[in-house]
Amino acid sequence: MPRWEPDARERLVAAALQLFSEQGYDATTVAEIVDRAGLTKSTFFRHFPDKREMLAAGQETLCRLLGEGISAAPPGVTPLGAVAAGLERAAGAMTSFNRELGPQLRAIIATSSELQERDMLKRVGMAAAMAAALRDRDVADLVATLAAELGVLAFKEAYAEWVADNDEQDLARLARAALERLHAMLPQLG
Repeated sequence: MPRWEPDARERLVAAALQLFSEQGYDATTVAEIVDRAGLTKSTFFRHFPDKREMLAAGQETLCRLLGEGISAAPPGVTPLGAVAAGLERAAGAMTSFNRELGPQLRAIIATSSELQERDMLKRVGMAAAMAAALRDRDVADLVATLAAELGVLAFKEAYAEWVADNDEQDLARLARAALERLHAMLPQLG
């Protein structure tokens, strides 16, 4: 059986995370990243506009999958049911690569206000994609916004549990359970 080889994008991200962990985000250059990955600067810039955007790699795909899952949900499903379908679709695209690098990525983001800001923008983008897909299903704007924000919280909680747990848990199942827990807490808000 052929051995799985990471693609250039994955090699660049893995190399960057190693270097960020070793010497810090600010001290790491693109030249060092490509050298560690065994690639060229032109390959780097084909995949990323700068090193900050490396840590948001896959955001466009994640947002697209969330929206597609919501759009594909059966007619008549509740807004949260549609969000659950979006979470399941996005979770299905997550690989062991995402799981393995998750804790390291969190630690690196925690060291830089610039990266924390970019991480927050990623969440805003996820919420916007889900809310837009819900509005396309004729869900009222405020309901779509609330359901999307709950979806982001559920994904964040599920992803954290998925990367921290040594068991081979299913991210889609964790996301659905997190969404159900959040929904159950709404009456507690008063």
